[in-house]
Parts: sequence; C-alpha cells; structure tokens
Amino acid sequence: MKSILTEPQVALIIKRLARQILENHLQLENTVIIGLQPRGIFLSDRIVNELRQLLPGIPVPYGKLDITFYRDDVRKELHVANATDIPFSIENKNVVLIDDVLWTGRTIRASLDALLDFGRPSKVELCVLIDRRFSRELPIHADYIGRAIDTFPSNKVKVYWSGRDERDEVVLL
Repeated sequence: MKSILTEPQVALIIKRLARQILENHLQLENTVIIGLQPRGIFLSDRIVNELRQLLPGIPVPYGKLDITFYRDDVRKELHVANATDIPFSIENKNVVLIDDVLWTGRTIRASLDALLDFGRPSKVELCVLIDRRFSRELPIHADYIGRAIDTFPSNKVKVYWSGRDERDEVVLL
C-alpha cells in the first residue's frame, strides 16, 4: 500500500478544484454541480461547501446522481441503487459532474446517459480527485483534475474520506 495523497493534500486539492470551477463559471451563473453516487458525493459535498464559502449568499445548485441502472455491467450481478436527488432542471445548463476516480471512463459514460433523463445540458464538464490516465477504455477526459497518476491495470486506487473512513487519504493498492 502506497499513499498517493495525504489529508492536507486532499484539503488543498479540494480548495483548488473549487476555485478552478469558479474561475470558469463566475458566480456559478447557469451552472449546476452534480456528484456521482456513491463515492463521488464525498468529493462533491466538499467542493460545494467550499464554493458556498467563496460565494456567500449565492445559491449553489447541487444534485446527486445515481447511475446504477445505466452501467453496462449491471447485468452481471445484483446492484442496490442509491438515491438520485436533482431538484432543478439541467436544460441548457452548464453541468459539472464530480467523481472521485476516473479510470476506464465507463462510469462517466453511464452518467452522461443518466443525465439525459433530466434534460439536455448546454455543456458537461468533469471534475475528479484522481485521474488514472492510462487505463481509459472510452474517449473521456476530466476538465478538473486533483492528481493524475500512472497505474498498472492490476492496481487499485482507494479513496478514504473522514466521516466514513475516519481519514482523508488516497492510497494505491
């Protein structure tokens, strides 16, 4: 087990990612944030909290998307769905999808399919904590990246979140 990001590094990256989103979407006008269930919401919750601190008094439209039944591997085993909570229209909005790790791209492909059930956004961007850049199976890239890492397909990246796992850390197994 090798530590990739420590707790102080995770905190700094979250601040940076929130500021990068804000830099490209001033005042978050016409922009919504959507965290991907289940693990992406740990990151999206923190980024949204940071955005709310940076924009006091300005609403930050925030939703959570479950993609369980849009995945192409759902046929192989029984999956339990998580809650989807998108209390706003995404029609003609800029959507920033947030997930913890970008690996093959299949989760993001499924999330794009699921998003269409809520409207047609004008633009979709992707924000991830970890980009495993050389393992992509689909032509998907992140617009906001906490840390890009090179791994073997046999490696596993585990993201720990305080409140759930008692610490913030990213490790390579």
